[in-house]
Amino acid sequence: MNPPVPILMYHSIAHEPTLETRELSVSPKAFTEQLELLGERGFTPLSTAGLAAIWRTPGRALPARPVLITFDDGYEGVHRHALPALAKHGFASTLFVSTGWLRGAHDTGGGLDRMLDWDQVRQLAAAGTEIGGHSHTHPQLDQLDDDGLWFELLRCKEIITEELGTRPASFAFPYGYSSRRVRRTVRGAGFAQSLAVGNRLARRTQGPYALQRVTVRRSTGIEEFERLVEGRAIGRTFAKDCALTKGYAVIRRVRQARRKATRTRV
Repeated sequence: MNPPVPILMYHSIAHEPTLETRELSVSPKAFTEQLELLGERGFTPLSTAGLAAIWRTPGRALPARPVLITFDDGYEGVHRHALPALAKHGFASTLFVSTGWLRGAHDTGGGLDRMLDWDQVRQLAAAGTEIGGHSHTHPQLDQLDDDGLWFELLRCKEIITEELGTRPASFAFPYGYSSRRVRRTVRGAGFAQSLAVGNRLARRTQGPYALQRVTVRRSTGIEEFERLVEGRAIGRTFAKDCALTKGYAVIRRVRQARRKATRTRV
């Protein structure tokens, strides 16, 4: 049996997020309540690499009520607020960092709020958080040419390896967007698995490079959160998001085809 697994996608954990991050931020109080619910309901948080390893091993069973807690981008609140709460419960998690957004020598200035620095990332890793890649400058990867795509993936991987001393195994697509070319390149860059968004439960049949996640927002109340992790009414909760995603997918394919045609003519 390979039951579906809820992979939760968080971004900022903050009392007073910036306007740009507010919708996808979660207050520290709400985050703590959500972790408490997971503990009370008997969920077992896994890292992204942990889930992938189980699904890659024939005959290996998932733990009771598996769930993944993931964070995108690299906001400082993950260290300030999420880490103590996760440590209290002994929960695993995965942080996907955009290396050019973090404070320090590689900062390109694109961060949307106060970002982690590399000492904080190392502290998160030391506490058991898996550190994965999320590109270097957080672009829409499927809109890049091949050179730009390879740069974003390899530069991200290079910096994480340099700063932490270990190669990242997992990757999350910025904005959740990918394509067959992007997924193939992520694999070629040496990542063993990657996460999209999709707002669906993750299933083994999705393959290791297109695992789906569900979005946790500032507006996600505790009752809605419970429904999400239980896998109930997800389609209805994210019906508007799914419709917009399908529309954007058509637009993105058209834009990509136009760019390809332009390059061919040149």
